[in-house]
Amino acid sequence: MTTTAQPRVPTDASRVGGPALSDSGRRARRTAGRRRFGAVVVLMGPFFVLLTTIFLIPVGTAVYLSFYSDDQPGLGFGPENTIFVGLRSYAAVLTDPTFLGGLGTVALYCLIYLPLMVVGALVLALLLDSGVVRLRAFAQLGLFLPHAVPGIIAALIWLYLYTPGISPIIDLFARADITIDFLGIHAVVPSIVNIALWSNLGYNMVVFYAALQAVPREVIEASVVDGAGPVRTALQVKTPLVRASIVMVAIFTLIWALQLFTEPMLLSQSSPMISSRFSPSMYIYDAAFTRNNYSLAAAASVVLLVCTIALSYGVTRFTSRADAEEAR
Repeated sequence: MTTTAQPRVPTDASRVGGPALSDSGRRARRTAGRRRFGAVVVLMGPFFVLLTTIFLIPVGTAVYLSFYSDDQPGLGFGPENTIFVGLRSYAAVLTDPTFLGGLGTVALYCLIYLPLMVVGALVLALLLDSGVVRLRAFAQLGLFLPHAVPGIIAALIWLYLYTPGISPIIDLFARADITIDFLGIHAVVPSIVNIALWSNLGYNMVVFYAALQAVPREVIEASVVDGAGPVRTALQVKTPLVRASIVMVAIFTLIWALQLFTEPMLLSQSSPMISSRFSPSMYIYDAAFTRNNYSLAAAASVVLLVCTIALSYGVTRFTSRADAEEAR
């Protein structure tokens, strides 16, 4: 009985030119990898440079300054010595009633400002997207124009409108026997909220309107065919589809609100209700440039940064959990 020998299939190592082709393939893969790495460096390099120079270095400097303080021996006539004070500055900040009061003021400001900003901008965007508002382009431009006014100028405009004796608004209320002290103890925070809304409402409205333009028209048409009215379509169809933009606007608005500075700083010139430490940012400014206590200012800056990061992370986690529960 004869057996037929099966032809031997050459392996990769026994093929003619196998090692050479394998080496060239590895070189090609290394070259492609270097090109991809070079593209990543070129595209992401500017971001990391700006992140390092604008954020990481200042934060590191603030953390360093918060652990050191300038001390003058004797009666204060000797040369200043920089000494390590540890957590003393943080303890001073966290036990200072004026700083804690500023945190409470900003918390109240956020509770009023954040819902009004997000809901107001979303409602305006929904109205523009629904076609209820005529001359949509001019309405959008008119709502956005206040954002083009610098924050200092906006605060000066409203300071004029809030000051008794020169304000036409106060004179108009006075003719109707209505007395309103916009810079009084009960109205000063809402007055500041009004300035911020006037300046930023149009900008966030444009963000929401752009997000609504990306909503598929087929989805809206399907909801209309199913019998949904304009209000139901806006609340149950359009709003959930722009949830990512709502979260983004809420986080950015929260971050800017925690840094409240320009409006109360200018209004403090006309209102005794706004002290030099009205908000944490004003507390930091007063500690650094009025009391020349850079260690205290740095510690307060770090505390404010930690609060901002914690609250932003909390909002993100809350929205992510809500999305996960809704997806189940």
